Amino acid sequence: MKKLFISSAILVLLASCNNKDSKTEVKSEPTTEVAVSNEKIVSLNGAITETLADLGYENNLVGVDVTSTYPATVKEKAKDLGHVRSLSIESVLALKPTKVYATDKDVTTEQIAQLKSAGIGVEIIKQDFSVEGTKELVKTIASSLKNTNYEAINTKIDTDLKGLKPLATKPKVLFIYARGAGTLMVAGKNTPMEKIIGIAGAENAITEFDDFKPLTPEAVVKSNPDYILMFDSGLQSIGGVDGVLKLEGVSSTTAGKNKKIIAMDGQLVSGFGPRVGEAAVQLNQLLQK
Repeated sequence: MKKLFISSAILVLLASCNNKDSKTEVKSEPTTEVAVSNEKIVSLNGAITETLADLGYENNLVGVDVTSTYPATVKEKAKDLGHVRSLSIESVLALKPTKVYATDKDVTTEQIAQLKSAGIGVEIIKQDFSVEGTKELVKTIASSLKNTNYEAINTKIDTDLKGLKPLATKPKVLFIYARGAGTLMVAGKNTPMEKIIGIAGAENAITEFDDFKPLTPEAVVKSNPDYILMFDSGLQSIGGVDGVLKLEGVSSTTAGKNKKIIAMDGQLVSGFGPRVGEAAVQLNQLLQK
């Protein structure tokens, strides 16, 4: 249970530490017209929020979690409820929602029971970090609202993925999560970062362990990545490219020697929402430079 809690907390941090000062935001075309609904919705996951907005329910959102950073207008309309790991059910109830959406990693059984006892509809979505998993998430959310427009979103994901170009070689990519020099983690197997790296045509540099672990010089040197991938905000938090190159062990790697440091918007690259195709293509393009 402790391992599951840590992994879930890391996923929240991954998706939340990103957009506020990001210089690059990928804009996706609206896929549906505004839905007509009386629902008052709370979304506790960034991918779910993006999906609801694409389905036409952005104006129905009354509360969102910290990872719900796209579209940017969401935070202007809905109350920011903060991190799900410190979520106050009372703050959710105060918004008087008719529906609350979350993934199975976002809320506890006790919290679900509290919401249901208040007469609120609770939709718990199983999130699988894959293209098919994302399309299933979109379909499930749409079905819960009796909305049949999800096919346009899923068709766009497939269309976006057609932009992937084969890489001459399969580079090794090391993802480093940073929140200042004092918080540095690397992504191992079975993480959303490993999955998006694979979709983009590369391979995760870490193969020895699952989930996220603290960065160590030994792990960096042993993995010897061709590229280092970070969130925009994470890169900024340690002083940009120069700050990365000063991390112990990095200068000894192929990525360090060639200064191959990639920065992307966090929610885009890790969220596995409707923009998953855009994220994979953008990473694929950056791996060709």
